[in-house]
Amino acid sequence: MIIVPIKEGENIEKALKKFKRKFEKTGIVRELRGRKTFEKPSVKKRAQLQKAIYVQHLQIKED
Repeated sequence: MIIVPIKEGENIEKALKKFKRKFEKTGIVRELRGRKTFEKPSVKKRAQLQKAIYVQHLQIKED
């Protein structure tokens, strides 16, 4: 459960912003979207490999 302590006189907008940030960091929404449809293990592996290649290219360009 996500708990956001609110100080005396703190704006509710700030508290909502903190809550949203904490919620995003948990990754619940991302996980739910991923579970929406079944993805074959071979497709997952291919996507993971392509992401690794992309990141490697970025690192090479940076150096």
